[in-house]
Amino acid sequence: MSKNAKIAAGGVAAGLVLLIWLPWWAVLLMVLGVPTAAYLALDPAQRRRLRRVSRKELGR
Repeated sequence: MSKNAKIAAGGVAAGLVLLIWLPWWAVLLMVLGVPTAAYLALDPAQRRRLRRVSRKELGR
């Protein structure tokens, strides 16, 4: 199993555990809030670079 697959499987497992222990709205807030906070923590040059790379990969 590749490293990315292990990370994805761990994320799914953590999400299921959170879904059992917390109300659905708290899980949704975490699922949407953490990536948003990480994106906003980037400086403008890093955001531009991330958007450029994402567009290139989508255009394949």
